[in-house]
Amino acid sequence: MPEQTFDATPVPSAGGAALSAEDAKLVTLARSSRARVGAVEGAAVRDQDGRTYAAASVALPSLPLTALQLAVAQAASAGASRLEAAAVVTEASTLDGAGYAAVRDLSADAPVHVAGPNGSLLGTVTS
Repeated sequence: MPEQTFDATPVPSAGGAALSAEDAKLVTLARSSRARVGAVEGAAVRDQDGRTYAAASVALPSLPLTALQLAVAQAASAGASRLEAAAVVTEASTLDGAGYAAVRDLSADAPVHVAGPNGSLLGTVTS
């Protein structure tokens, strides 16, 4: 299978917006996943039934995955057909394109919240 490349997605400024309790939980799960293994990124998603899946980025020679790709894959493998929301904790100022594409595979309109390592919301990508 040919390797696909995806452009990074700009993250609009949060502008002081606050997250709902459910979305704040996603950020907490993403932070925990990232910190547990010292990964570059952590991510979490919530499916249509309210189940959450958290993951950290993987950098194996034969299997490089962003945290968001892995969290979406976990949701899909558990039978999720739609995502309600996603969160990524990263030091980057953009959202990785491959993870964003994975979210869009299951949901055209799920917000993707991007937070810094300290959990502060940097912004939310909605389209």
